[in-house]
Amino acid sequence: MAHKQVTEFVPLNVAVLTVSDTRTEETDTSGHLLVDNLTATGHKLADKAIVKDDIYKIREVVSRWIASENVQAVLVTGGTGFSGRDSTPEALLPIFDKEVDGYGELFRQLSYEQIGTSTIQSRTVAGFANGTVIFVMPGSNNACKTAWEGIIKEQLDSRHRPCNFVEQLKSAEQLKSAEQLKKVEQLKKVEG
Repeated sequence: MAHKQVTEFVPLNVAVLTVSDTRTEETDTSGHLLVDNLTATGHKLADKAIVKDDIYKIREVVSRWIASENVQAVLVTGGTGFSGRDSTPEALLPIFDKEVDGYGELFRQLSYEQIGTSTIQSRTVAGFANGTVIFVMPGSNNACKTAWEGIIKEQLDSRHRPCNFVEQLKSAEQLKSAEQLKKVEQLKKVEG
């Protein structure tokens, strides 16, 4: 499989969703950790939200993001355990066009080094939908750090070899066109 050699970092528009019945913007430490990591790397925060652990609320927010021409990646934290309310995988698996099977396997391998066999309770999933990659991880700061540093950071880096997910995403040209169209529409409203 031939891959283009990219030497420049391509900043992506990334949305962050925290799934929790109890977290608020002030107490959302895992969501803020992801935002800090992605912006420190050079990506742009496209949007951030917190929703209750409800299949349809989760699906609603992520569906809106994947339908947007402005979002290339979605990071979801929380709702991956086995309690009665944990439903993030059930919410998102049906909307994936393709599942990234190795993500959950690799996450649990990395996590095993830290928490041993408790990692089997991490129902992490990832997939593609409409040119957008979606990574789901548990709600703890440590799990988010493990997922970001061990997997996601490299897969969202256009320079990572031998391959990464950037070439599979909505292109920068599409994003620029959408932004230009939006500006033209705004100018028409102002002039009209």
